Order: sequence, then structure tokens, then C-alpha cells
Amino acid sequence: MPELPAHYHVGIVVADLPGARARLSELLGVEWGPVMHLDEVDYRDGNGTDLVLPTTLCYSTGTPSIELIQETPGTVWVCNEHSNLHHLGCWTDHFDHDTAALSGAGCPLQLCGRTGASAPVSFAYHRLDDLGIRVELVDTSMRDAMRFLFEAGAGAD
Repeated sequence: MPELPAHYHVGIVVADLPGARARLSELLGVEWGPVMHLDEVDYRDGNGTDLVLPTTLCYSTGTPSIELIQETPGTVWVCNEHSNLHHLGCWTDHFDHDTAALSGAGCPLQLCGRTGASAPVSFAYHRLDDLGIRVELVDTSMRDAMRFLFEAGAGAD
């Protein structure tokens, strides 16, 4: 198994993103960055099929962060009867190497970012079937572009 850096967030799929934000703020005092909604994002699944999916998410401030992901039926982002813990997210300086290493260690690629025909790019979900969760590798080249998502009051509801 490859040695990965420490996780920086935990992703949870929720049926009601505004409600989950409010409840976690009420119970835990969590502050949130903005909700980011994109109507169409280019992805590739583990079978090599290109997909275009809507994506809605937000992050709490502080570390490690909580990422709330709006449930999207028929996609990788669905709630289940066991746990809606979806993934542990890790920044990586060695994105291509680490995603190949996870695949080689029996953690198959499930979904990743793509740009045109190029994939994986930016991020990759790898399944840990024995635990029912995923590891998300995020290329550190995305850190500056994503910084606003971790800032309280940056367009928050």
C-alpha cells in the first residue's frame, strides 16, 4: 500500500446540504465556506466512461475539514443505509504516481477528473471495498484554486 500524506478532509454525502450545514453548525459550531454548485463537470469513471455530472459541495473551515456533498441519484454521490461517509481526502504532490500505486494496491479507480481525453486529472476517487469508503487524491496544484472553499463567509449562505 502506498504511503499517503495525512488527510485534510472527510467527505460526507447528504440528502439536504443546507440542512446539514445548519445542523452541524448548531451542534458543533462548524463554520462553512461557500457552497459551490456546478451544473456540468467532466469526469471519467473506473470503466473509462466519460461522464458529465452536476456537483454541489461545501467545506468547513479549519483542519481537517468536513466536505458536504449534495446527493445526486444515479452517481457515485448517493446516500446509503450504512454510512454516508464517502471518502478521506489527501493532497498529493505525486498525483500520477499515487493514483497508480493505489490502483496497484487493490484500490481501484472509481471516478476522476478529466480534461478532454486526459484523465485522471485534478482528483481521483479510489475504492476501498473492504471498508465501503474511498480515498480521494487531490493534486496539490489545485490547492490555490480551491482555497476560497475553506474560508468562512466567502459567499456562504
